[in-house]
Amino acid sequence: MLSAGMPHPLGAIFDGDGVNFALFSANAMKVELCLFDSGRETRLPLPERSSDIWHGYLGGARPGLLYGYRVHGPYDPLNGHRFNPNKLLIDPYARALDRSFEWNDIHCGYIVGDPRGDLSFDTRDNAALMPKCRVVAPRAESGAKLETPLAKSVIYEMHVRGATMRHPDIPEKLRGTFAGLARPEIIGHLRDLGITAVELLPVHAFATTAALAGRGLREYWGYNSIGFFAPEPRYLSTGDVGEFAGMVRAFHDAGIEVILDVVFNHSGEGDERGPTLSFRGIDNASYYCFDGDGRRYLDFTGCRNTLNLAHPRVLQLVMDSLRYWAGEMGVDGFRFDLAVSLAREAHHFSPHAALFATIAQDPVLANVKLIAEPWDLGVDGYHLGAFPQGWSEWNDKYRDTLRRFWRGEGGLPGDLAYRLTGSSDVFARGPLASVNFATAHDGFTLQDLVSYDAKHNAANGEDDRDGPNENFSWNCGVEGATHDPAIRALRARQKRNMMATLLLSQGLPMILGGDEIGRTQSGNNNAYCQDNDIGWYDWQNTDWKFRDFVRRMIAIRRENPAFHRAGFFHGSHINGSSLRDIVWLAPGAREMTDEDWNAKDLRAFGARYAADPQSEGARAFLLLMNAGESAERFRLPDAEPDAAWRVICDTALEDEPPPAAHEAGAMFAVEGRSLVLLAGAE
Repeated sequence: MLSAGMPHPLGAIFDGDGVNFALFSANAMKVELCLFDSGRETRLPLPERSSDIWHGYLGGARPGLLYGYRVHGPYDPLNGHRFNPNKLLIDPYARALDRSFEWNDIHCGYIVGDPRGDLSFDTRDNAALMPKCRVVAPRAESGAKLETPLAKSVIYEMHVRGATMRHPDIPEKLRGTFAGLARPEIIGHLRDLGITAVELLPVHAFATTAALAGRGLREYWGYNSIGFFAPEPRYLSTGDVGEFAGMVRAFHDAGIEVILDVVFNHSGEGDERGPTLSFRGIDNASYYCFDGDGRRYLDFTGCRNTLNLAHPRVLQLVMDSLRYWAGEMGVDGFRFDLAVSLAREAHHFSPHAALFATIAQDPVLANVKLIAEPWDLGVDGYHLGAFPQGWSEWNDKYRDTLRRFWRGEGGLPGDLAYRLTGSSDVFARGPLASVNFATAHDGFTLQDLVSYDAKHNAANGEDDRDGPNENFSWNCGVEGATHDPAIRALRARQKRNMMATLLLSQGLPMILGGDEIGRTQSGNNNAYCQDNDIGWYDWQNTDWKFRDFVRRMIAIRRENPAFHRAGFFHGSHINGSSLRDIVWLAPGAREMTDEDWNAKDLRAFGARYAADPQSEGARAFLLLMNAGESAERFRLPDAEPDAAWRVICDTALEDEPPPAAHEAGAMFAVEGRSLVLLAGAE
């Protein structure tokens, strides 16, 4: 039934007359294509092998056909081989799966519980419980992207299910899906806020681990990928992968870009005790990195395996996946999880790694946004600031400094001044290399950051051992929810302080989805397995005042280039700088001195931004911050070209400040634990 076909492209490709199947395996002895029709399986050996690509052509086959692979070869774990043809395998290039993965130990290539462990061999057939690959018709290229300049971007990190499961205006059948995310209730909310890009937590098909299944939980965030082309089936309301492309179009029509969080550093197959789902059974020795012999995996990721991007076919898989999502599906960028793992050469990070060079020369990826999580969990795994030109990086120094300053630690104005101006002490290539954030998916929400001193992760079933212990949080006097009006008011002010600082900082701001409506996870700072009310956004209890505050702050950022420069302030050095396009102010009536910068108890300072003489209508701005408990007074400097300042943000107030004028030279009081932004006349 199968003719020879072609070795390229990899995957199952429909050409109008039939389907070409091509699968890489350097160490297999035989590859069987398995076709499924009404529960019946037909096995067809792929007839040809070209440069380690096994291939065959099935004339008359159409989109919708269900298939998988069985790969024959040695079962020799001590030498890196774990072939087991009793296990149906997912095609790494599959564009769609017919169902989500559910844990069952029948998927393991060894006998679970056997004294020999993973050296034993399981002969049970898992096809009945294994997701099947589905042939999908090719899509046309998506066309031009929005290409919003980085300097004008505001990113919103969100979860497909989390954002939609509790929205009262989204039809129940669409909740938790791409179609639900594309609804005007979600897109309109984001557009009204001023968001320019959504960064979606992983949407690739993913697996749940045995440990989670044993606790009655499942993978929620999605950082356990088993397919880099197939969207997670749970996120499709109809099973049609075109639903994802339709969602992207809906966001683009609203002027919002779509960035995908992608996990190429490891797979959902885990360590040697994990299941055989795809890569392990196709060619374990090629796809993974090993620690010593071929039995144990190197683990730079904390997820028990590391994919081997030094292998050209594994690198090709990553590149083909990126091109597919950017080309056929139309996405605008990628955030690379634990990106240091992707650039390790001889186990060490290299800024000249093959992945960087390959992406840089690729015409399909030339204009996409590239964001790195600049660390992994291996030795020498932290490399903030070391990624190449054209990449932005999650800046955890920004996050930690912001949190520590606003919870009232002294001696931080120098550090915070660097963060406000784009972290020039970290990024030589400009402020847009820095992705600034106060909160992200892996940690407290903003509401919880001001409500809890400690994590409360009991629901995860790990005895509160999981999740970070140091969050630089402050509960404002009471742990958790409270009806005390004074504490609730202080928490609201602290949220305004951190959001305002974030949106007035140079760099690329990222807001955690739901923070603007007051979302809480009840103190859980690692909700990776909470596909329930803990992880979902509670739209019906929206904090409307804070939502409006966030919208106003985004508008201030958008309308004033002083807060989204493409380059550093000229000569922007802290501690004794002679810089004049930004002047640093100490409380009282003087500029900051070296003694002020180094004072360990200083909790208040300010910055005067000069009006840009090259920009018509540009204004001077004065940013004053006081993280202490008591009010601090500042002398208002000159407000060229006008002699007066007007307050446009005061976090001590719930609502917009009154439009009163304040004369230059006057003393101005900044309340304790508050931020004030003043502007000169337009």
